[in-house]
Amino acid sequence: MKIKLLLSFLVFFIGITTASASFPVKRAAKTVENTTNITTDTVDVEMTSPAVMKRKDKTTAILLWVFLGGFAAHRWYLGSPIGWNILFILTAGFFFVGWVIDGIDIITDKYPGL
Repeated sequence: MKIKLLLSFLVFFIGITTASASFPVKRAAKTVENTTNITTDTVDVEMTSPAVMKRKDKTTAILLWVFLGGFAAHRWYLGSPIGWNILFILTAGFFFVGWVIDGIDIITDKYPGL
């Protein structure tokens, strides 16, 4: 019993420590003009996680759509909201119509995340 509790705590701890922010983080940068004149102008720098910066592969999205589309694999891969993905699974791809629309959007590069 203690081993199960320890393992579950370890898995939880690893999951928490490896999680990264998936939202933009604004940082302020200070600029220096001369050695005698220091300004404190702030510049907004938008920091995003590596997952947001990376463009998703269209071929992978199409293959996931064809073979695992009923499980919303393409939607998980392209970063759709979790609630919509679960609804997609429970309604059999929004009654098959949503699955077809997703495929058309992926092929024509109009799906958000591509």
